Amino acid sequence: MSAGQLAKLILSKKEDFFILDVRSESDFANWKIEGSRIEVLNIPYFELLEGVEEIIEQIPIDKKVLVVCAKEGSSIFVGEQLVAAGRSNVYYLKGGMKSWSEHLEPVKIGDLRQGGTIFQFVRMGKGCLSYMIVSDGEAAVVDAPRMTNVLEQFAKDNGYRIMHTIDTHLHADHISGGRKLAEQQSATYWLPPKDAAEVTFEYAKLENGHDIEVGNTTLKIQPIYSPGHTIGSTSFIVDDQYLLTGDILFIESIGRPDLAGLAEDWVGDLRQTLYSRYPDLSQDLIVLPAHFGKFSELGEDGRVAAVLSDVYKNNTGLQISDEAAFRSMVTNNLPQHPNAYQEIRQTNMGKITPDEEEQRAMEIGPNRCAVHDN
Repeated sequence: MSAGQLAKLILSKKEDFFILDVRSESDFANWKIEGSRIEVLNIPYFELLEGVEEIIEQIPIDKKVLVVCAKEGSSIFVGEQLVAAGRSNVYYLKGGMKSWSEHLEPVKIGDLRQGGTIFQFVRMGKGCLSYMIVSDGEAAVVDAPRMTNVLEQFAKDNGYRIMHTIDTHLHADHISGGRKLAEQQSATYWLPPKDAAEVTFEYAKLENGHDIEVGNTTLKIQPIYSPGHTIGSTSFIVDDQYLLTGDILFIESIGRPDLAGLAEDWVGDLRQTLYSRYPDLSQDLIVLPAHFGKFSELGEDGRVAAVLSDVYKNNTGLQISDEAAFRSMVTNNLPQHPNAYQEIRQTNMGKITPDEEEQRAMEIGPNRCAVHDN
C-alpha cells in the first residue's frame, strides 16, 4: 500500500483497518500513524524474528491489516509471516514511515472571488501544511516542503506557472523547499527580513504593506507582521477571505516561541499577535495554518481550516486574559523540540547543505511547533 493510498483510506473515514507497527517502542511512542478508524498494535520487529504465533490472535480476520516499519523491509518480512499463519488482506507500507513522512495530499480549500483557487497540501505524516494560490494561470506557493517535485507536477498538470514562493518564517521543524522551488521555476523567493539576518542567499523582503500580486485579476496577498513563533513571523490575508497564520496560530493550539532559544523574549510578541493584532482583523476570515498537531484538526476531505471567530471561541490558548498566566502557560507547556531543529534552521539559512538522505533523517518525526495546553 502506498502512502497516497493510505492517506485516502484515512481521510475517507469509510473503513476500519488495523496497523501492526513493528518499529521500536520508543520510535512508536514518538510518532505514529493516526486516524479515526484505525486500530494500532506496536510489536517490535525483533520480537517477531522467530514467528508471529504469539500475536496471531491479536491480528483481526475481518479488516485490512497494514504492517508498518521504518523503511519497508521488516514489514515485508512480518507481513509474509502473517499470510503464512493464515491471515489474508495483509499489506505493507511501501517505503515505510519514510514515505509516510513525505507524502503530500492536495486538497482544494476554495475558490477566490476574482477567479482562482487556493489549494492546501497536507503532509499527513508530519503535520505540515503548504499552500498554492492560483489566479489566471499564475501561482504562489506558501511554506513549501522540500519535496518540490510534487508541487511542480501539480502546477504542470493544471497549467499553472509558479511565480512566487513564500516562507511565513524561518522554519525549524522541516526543510523549506521555497528557495529551491523558486530557483527551479525562475520565481521570486520571499522571506521575512527579521528572520533572515543570517541567511547566505538573496531573497525578496516580505514586509507589511508590500502586496504580492498573482494573475491578471490582481489577487492580493497582504503580508501582516505577526511575530511570536519567530521574530519575523508574517501572516497573510488572501482575497479578503483567508488568513494564512504560519506557525503563530493553529486550529486547536498556538505557536511555540522557543525554537531560537528566546522563549522569554518572544512570548510577549506571541501574546501581542494573538491578543491584539489578530482580534483587529475580520473575524470571518478562514484560518489556514502551516501545521496541525492532532488528527482531530483535519476536517472534511482532510482540510485543516476554521473560521477565525470559531478559533477564538474554542482554542484554549486564546482564553487567558491575564498576561502572567499566559506566559506561564506557554513556557510550561513546551513539547520536546523537533528532530534536528538546529540543523534544520541552519539548512534553511543556507549555512549547511545536507544531502537528500541526511535531510530525510533530519525531518523524521512530528513537527512539534505548537504549545499544548494541559
